[in-house]
Amino acid sequence: MKAAQISRQHLVSQVLLKQFTMPGPKGSGWQLLPFDVCNPERRSKLKSPRACGWAEDFVAFDSASAEELWGSVETRAPAALAAVQAGTPFADPSHVEALRDLVVLHYVRSHRYRGVYTNAFETASVNLRSELVRQFPEPLRREALRQTGLHLADPGSLRVFAERLIKQSEVTHDFGSGKLFRTSIENMFDKVRAMAAKWNLEVLTPESGQFLVGDNPGVSVRTDTTPFSYNMAFGDAHSIILPVSPRHLLALGPKNMLGNIPRPLVNEINAIQILAADHYVYMHPRSGLETFAKAKARKRETDRVNR
Repeated sequence: MKAAQISRQHLVSQVLLKQFTMPGPKGSGWQLLPFDVCNPERRSKLKSPRACGWAEDFVAFDSASAEELWGSVETRAPAALAAVQAGTPFADPSHVEALRDLVVLHYVRSHRYRGVYTNAFETASVNLRSELVRQFPEPLRREALRQTGLHLADPGSLRVFAERLIKQSEVTHDFGSGKLFRTSIENMFDKVRAMAAKWNLEVLTPESGQFLVGDNPGVSVRTDTTPFSYNMAFGDAHSIILPVSPRHLLALGPKNMLGNIPRPLVNEINAIQILAADHYVYMHPRSGLETFAKAKARKRETDRVNR
């Protein structure tokens, strides 16, 4: 029997979000503070990890397949994150693998990847229409005559008919149903995980302050610019960073290491999480980061308006 479609799909793993929580008022369970970076003046209210970091029908076709793949990473995360909290992430090689996979999961399973995928498909469709008209005008005219009974003489009419053919294609149908996206994101996860297996893991702790985490939390960065540039392709990045608690950041790097980072770099990483977010960042309720997040979110919105 085929598994049911899962509508509410977490892009930020609940096991990760729980690291940013504290016990709420009596009977309310563990809670964290979500902050709306698109509406920085909106009052923030505490929520549970279950209520945060999800998207409706992110994988809209056969989501059970993708959830099974994500689950193969998330079921190994609690023990590995406990080792991070204990300061012993490298004592067990399986923990390093689990943590590295957690970084990859949050890099690929993201609003950012869906945007890249959608833009790539739309660009390819436009290019294909132009190529069909340029390279195959006569077959297009014959097919138009067969389907419509019309003789299409001018290039404009041929472009319209080529677009119609593309919309009728199986690939476009699979794009619309979400089948193509599910296949694409699963394949991308496997591809990036294989590339990331050649990297090691850095576990970094703030000398002071805390990390927050965004709803696009696994962010690619280059460290040869000031401030760091971010959201480039995996192969162009110097690292992928992922906050996994207020006091711990995972980063892909050249060697396994525990390290401390100064407050200015903590602030820069938090700013990247805010700038890279789709809609929300999440923080420990007592982190004191809401004022910082509000200032960065205001600047983000101002910069977008002025572009």
